[in-house]
Amino acid sequence: MAEVLTDSSGLIPFGFELDEDHAMLRDSIREFAKNVVAPGTMERDLKGEFPADIIKQLGEMGYMGICAPEKLGGSGMDALASSTVVEELSYADASVGVINSVQNSLVIDPLLKHCTEKQKQQWIPKLAGGQWLGCFSLSEAGSGSDAGAMKCHAELRGDEWVINGTKMWVTSGAEADVILLFVRTEPGEQRNSSCLLVKKNTPGLTVGPHEDKLGIRASSTVELIFDNCRVPAGNLVGERGRGLSIGLCAIDGGRLGIASQALGIARSALDRAVSYAMDRKQFGKPISDYQATQWKIADMATRIAASRALLYKGCWLKDRGQPTAHLAAMAKVFASETATFCANQAIQIFGGMGYCRESEVERHLRDAKITEIYEGTSEMQRLTIAGSLIKNPNRLGEV
Repeated sequence: MAEVLTDSSGLIPFGFELDEDHAMLRDSIREFAKNVVAPGTMERDLKGEFPADIIKQLGEMGYMGICAPEKLGGSGMDALASSTVVEELSYADASVGVINSVQNSLVIDPLLKHCTEKQKQQWIPKLAGGQWLGCFSLSEAGSGSDAGAMKCHAELRGDEWVINGTKMWVTSGAEADVILLFVRTEPGEQRNSSCLLVKKNTPGLTVGPHEDKLGIRASSTVELIFDNCRVPAGNLVGERGRGLSIGLCAIDGGRLGIASQALGIARSALDRAVSYAMDRKQFGKPISDYQATQWKIADMATRIAASRALLYKGCWLKDRGQPTAHLAAMAKVFASETATFCANQAIQIFGGMGYCRESEVERHLRDAKITEIYEGTSEMQRLTIAGSLIKNPNRLGEV
């Protein structure tokens, strides 16, 4: 585990240094991202091409199930390790980063927490080993932030669930072998949903066309249509009627993943901006010599450092089984807005070149924006943070 310095209460980390294992992991995934992920990023973005070969390699390296225990085919590491992988992948390509994040935080993690031992043996090893790709399907056209307003429903008929309805904005939905699906199962009780596992190519399941997105274009986003789609009764995850709590708990972990993605984007934007500022000369000297540029760089670096502190504290809490909702929301809202800020500042430093695709910083801005929206908008994060502190005033001393 990473060494964490604490205050006298032993609860609040105020300093952080990666231990040898995490540092080795960071260096390994950074090298992979540099040599394997980065070279094709611009082409995949232009074509909207899913990085299938890269995802396969990540599975073979153990990164598609990094937190799953070794006995289930995973790497047996922790939330900090998962965050490190997502950050380094996103530094090179935010699309690859979010595919990895969804697999670990939104699919495998809730399965580990809520599946029976038999279900774990059935589903997790292939997901953890990268043979299967998973997706998380909660949102609908009329139930984004208000997830409990879902209309997609399932009825238990004998030993099968019969599913009808439509889901939206499903990351990796086109390529997924396994769908973690949230549906209404209790008549007249919209918010009492359940969680079901649906395999690819199940009769009655149709994958809609790819959304033509602003950013993270190499990550597919699709609609899923269920028309009398039948799955075994044994594909129920956790308790019937408790699906929404499973989904929202998973999203808390997912927010740490998106904060990690945002941090990788922000770092990449900063590094490119500093390099360009040192090379670009105006009025006889590099633009890095000008105070206007230096202030931009200082603000970018400061926000990145603050984002990392929030993210690492959120991972620290998760690894100790402590409540993470408020910290995950803090990390997610701050890191996502930092990514957009840094990308904007990088474009300003690049000037006209920053507005062109060849600079790559314009891609950072397109990729950054979605981090303020998915896994809960910035507005919803602020509601979560405020609500948590109002309900638990003692936490004010931890801020």
